[in-house]
Amino acid sequence: MIYIIFINILFCLSLEFNPNSAFKYIEKQCEIGPRYPGSEGHKKLINYLDSHFSIYADSVQIFNDTILHPISKNEINISNFLIKHNPKANERYLFMAHFDTRDRADKDTNPENLNTPIIGANDGASGVALLMELSTIINNNPLKNIGIDILLVDAEDMGTSGNPQEWGLGTQSFVKNYKGKLPKSAICVDMIADRNPIFKIEGFSYQYAKDLVYEIWNLANELGYKEFVWQLTHPIYDDHYFYYKGTNVPSIDIIDFDYPHWHTIDDTIENCSPKGLEIVGSVLLEYIYRKDNK
Repeated sequence: MIYIIFINILFCLSLEFNPNSAFKYIEKQCEIGPRYPGSEGHKKLINYLDSHFSIYADSVQIFNDTILHPISKNEINISNFLIKHNPKANERYLFMAHFDTRDRADKDTNPENLNTPIIGANDGASGVALLMELSTIINNNPLKNIGIDILLVDAEDMGTSGNPQEWGLGTQSFVKNYKGKLPKSAICVDMIADRNPIFKIEGFSYQYAKDLVYEIWNLANELGYKEFVWQLTHPIYDDHYFYYKGTNVPSIDIIDFDYPHWHTIDDTIENCSPKGLEIVGSVLLEYIYRKDNK
C-alpha cells in the first residue's frame, strides 16, 4: 500500500505545470527578434518550433500557403503547424495559438514607433510557450484514451481595425485547406503572460461555445484561480472565431483583454511574468487529464 501511494504521488508531481520552464520559451522566442511573416525572425522561429515539437510530439505537419498582405498587398509565405499527441485516438481536443508577431507598433504612444515591428513577448510568444510546455508534459506522460492536437497558426496579427477578415489569416488558410479529422472542441490561448492577468469571458466564445466556457471557468475556479472571472466582455476576431467559422467546432478564447502594452514596442519580456502561464497551463493540464481518465 505504501508503495502504491508513493507511485501515485510521483505521478501527480510529474503533471505539475512548470511556469518557469514555459517562461523560458517566451525568452527564447524574443531573443530571435520580431517574427512577422517575411522576416528573418519568422524563418528562424519556424525552424525552432519544428525542432521542438519534432522531439516532444508524435507527429508534426506543416501547412504552407501564400497569401496577400492586407495592407501592402504583397505576396507573403505563411506556415501553420498541426502537432499531434496520440494520433490514433478518435476522441481529440485541440489547443491553438498564433506564433507571428505584429509588423508595426500601431498602438504605441510615440508616433516615431508606429511602424516599428514589435517583439511580441505576450502577443505572440506567450500562447506558443504554454503549448510548448504542455506538449513536453504530455510527451512525458502519454495519453491513454484521448488525442491532443496543437495548432500553431501564422499571420494572425496583420489586420486593421474595422476589417475582421484581415485578421486570423493563418487560421483562415488552415480551415480552408485541412481535410483531416476534426476535434470535439478547440481552445485558443492568447496574451496570457501579463504581470496581472485577468481572464474575462470573450463574446464569441460565449456565443458559439457556452458549454465549453462554463466547463473551463468552473474548473479554473475549482482549482482556486479567481483570475478566471465571470464577466462577459466584447467579442474579438481572434483565431478561435475563424476556426469555429471554418469547422463548426465549438471554440473559445482564453485571453487577457487588459494588457497595457498591446501592439506597442513595450510588449517585451520585462512586462511579462510566469503567473498567467501557471494559471492557464494548470487549468488546461487538469482539463486534458480529466478527459483522458474519465
